[in-house]
Amino acid sequence: MANSEECCSTQLIDGDGTFNATGIDRLIKEVKLGECGLSYAIVSIMGPQSSGKSTLLNNLFATNFREMDAFRGRSQTTKGIWLAKCAGIEPCTLVMDLEGTDGRERGEDDTAFEKQSALFALAVSDIVLINMWCHDIGREQAANKPLLKTVFQVMMRLFSPRKTTLMFVIRDKTRTPLENLEPVLREDIQKIWDSVPKPEAHKETPLSEFFNVEVVALSSYEEKEEQFKEQVASLRQRFFHSIAPGGLAGDRRGVVPASGFSFSAQQIWKVIKENKDLDLPAHKVMVATVRCEEIANEKYADFSGNEEWSQLEEAVQSGPISGFGKKLSSILDTCLSAYDAEATYFDEGVRTGKRNQLEEKLLQLVQPAFQALLGHIRSGSLDKFKEAFDKALNGGEAFSVAACNCSESFMALFDEGCADAVITQANWDTSKVRDKLKRDIEAHIASVRAAKLAELTALYEAKLKEALSGPVEALLDGANSETWPAIRKLFRHETESAVSGLSSALSGFDMDEQSKGKLLSSLEAYARGVVEAKTKEEAGRVLIRMKDRFTTLFSHDSDSMPRVWTGKEDIRAITKTARSSSLKLLSVMAAIRLDDGDADNIENTLSLALVDSTNVAAKDRSITTADPLASSTWHEVSSSKTLITPVQCKSLWRQFRAETEYSVSQAISAQEANKRNNNWLPPPWAIVALIVLGFNEFMTLLRNPLYLGVIFVGFLLVKALWVQLDVAGEFRNGVLPGLISLSSKLVPTIMNMIKRLADEGANAAANDPHRNPPLASKNFTNEGNASSEMSSSASSGLTESDYSSPSKQD
Repeated sequence: MANSEECCSTQLIDGDGTFNATGIDRLIKEVKLGECGLSYAIVSIMGPQSSGKSTLLNNLFATNFREMDAFRGRSQTTKGIWLAKCAGIEPCTLVMDLEGTDGRERGEDDTAFEKQSALFALAVSDIVLINMWCHDIGREQAANKPLLKTVFQVMMRLFSPRKTTLMFVIRDKTRTPLENLEPVLREDIQKIWDSVPKPEAHKETPLSEFFNVEVVALSSYEEKEEQFKEQVASLRQRFFHSIAPGGLAGDRRGVVPASGFSFSAQQIWKVIKENKDLDLPAHKVMVATVRCEEIANEKYADFSGNEEWSQLEEAVQSGPISGFGKKLSSILDTCLSAYDAEATYFDEGVRTGKRNQLEEKLLQLVQPAFQALLGHIRSGSLDKFKEAFDKALNGGEAFSVAACNCSESFMALFDEGCADAVITQANWDTSKVRDKLKRDIEAHIASVRAAKLAELTALYEAKLKEALSGPVEALLDGANSETWPAIRKLFRHETESAVSGLSSALSGFDMDEQSKGKLLSSLEAYARGVVEAKTKEEAGRVLIRMKDRFTTLFSHDSDSMPRVWTGKEDIRAITKTARSSSLKLLSVMAAIRLDDGDADNIENTLSLALVDSTNVAAKDRSITTADPLASSTWHEVSSSKTLITPVQCKSLWRQFRAETEYSVSQAISAQEANKRNNNWLPPPWAIVALIVLGFNEFMTLLRNPLYLGVIFVGFLLVKALWVQLDVAGEFRNGVLPGLISLSSKLVPTIMNMIKRLADEGANAAANDPHRNPPLASKNFTNEGNASSEMSSSASSGLTESDYSSPSKQD
């Protein structure tokens, strides 16, 4: 490759037909052809060997092609095809110097390469210079005729030929004016065109459809160099703005954008070398496809490495980004605009298709970030909704109002976030994410609604349980004829109160009547369940309750004081009363009677079967009646409300009577023992016998008063022992137990009394030591008083002593 300040050139195709892709790429990069778009022109020159083609180009375009050395003889100077930039011509113009025709160096291969190079020149050039000698014009065997035939023949191999300008440059012009030469030349050209075989589609196509023919004449370079250079300078001016309308190539067609020229030329030469027909439209599409794809890949790579996009992609993973859509849309727009700028001159269909593919790839690249952002917006909106919703509920706002307001507010917030995230180039549907957020919000509302309803229900259930359990238990414990009416009244009152409270609380939930009615019915059922459960619980302990009630009524009097069986009580009447009360308790516990229509004849049935039948049977054992308790159900009472069946009642009553018989027999025994203890005097006949038989002893006592004193002292001692030993109390439990107990306590009690008397006497002597009773008679006289005092003191001392009877200790 040769370079200079004004021009640079390279061999495009060497003599062997090898395309120099590296050289053309280097040339294009150096002359910055890729930036020209469609504003460039390609000029080529062909003609006989050693006809001065390179000299013409060097003088016309200031190029540096190698020229023939006239002193060394005529020989091939240019081999293959060379490409150079025309210096100082606008727009950018590249010129190709083709190997000359009819050269002896190629020999038989000349025709093949000649046709290939000619076809290549016609396929890529806007202007083709045909260098020819002036003296060949009008000659049948002129050197230019084979060249023209070659040009026209290869033109037929182009499916859709370009509109090419053929500029015939007549060299070494003679005195014959150009005005005379040009018609002859045009006539020769037309004859050659008519003689060339054409496809059916172009049988009648005129030459002007494919070519613009221009004719110029130049003086001899060797003989009239100055005039030649002046004419060349004038011709050079015609190449300025050659592609503008009215210029040499103003009506050209099928131009390949400058950035695709290298690839286009390479592919055209490849097709020509393979000796295939050259389909320029298809080639144009192919070049556009390859180049647009290269540009698209380049822009995709630029976008992937864009620092701003990388920062956005990294930041969006951790949370939402304000202005994400605008920022990313701007980056995408910059990338696509750069593609449009570079691909603007390629085939529109290909360019648009590749642009759409690039846009799709870019959108696929950014979609994960967009979806991540939508996920952050959705989760953020949901979290904020939950927080605001809980705050509204805690602030006392009605549930349905809070749910509606918060839902609308945060769905609008999500929509704002989506609008901020929208990418202009994408038409992505965010409705699925929005629908998911809506479902999440509705699910949360439903969850909170269920929790609040459960909380309200639990609250009123707890109130009902507290209001019903204790009172129902107390009413059942004190079972009587008014128990179930009282329970029904309590049940209705508390249930209505709870249902009313719950109904008021549910008004804020905006519930339909069916759901609301279901909850209220559930609360009523719960209240009924509480009463029934408590009744079943108490019914399970009915035997214990009956025995407790019997014991309470049987062992305590009307003042709730423990009953002492003195012998005056009517044990039969007391037993009957206690058992009747226990039977009342059993009848109350036998079935649930929460409804007004429930039968309440269980007590009569039980009384008739368990109390009255016993009395009748006791009076007349010959009478046999049907047992009303020989059944598993109560009359007019459903099995679901039955707690204790008639058969179970009979069994319980039998067990109850058996376990309370002992208490009754004990009471009877205690009453009889008390009667025996209270009747301690001997019979009247014994008293009469004692008076009759002891008359003499009585008279003896009257005659001797000292016996009376001794008897009195003995009486006091016996009285003290009686009180101290609690003889009456000991004999309440029977004669034999009383005797055994008294025999064990008698001696210790007497010893204690004697010791106490001795202690009293010692204390009295110590208090009056000077006193000395002189007469024994005086002592004897006061013996009665002293004995009396001693007896009294002993009695009181024994009463106050710390003595514990051995029987109690045992």
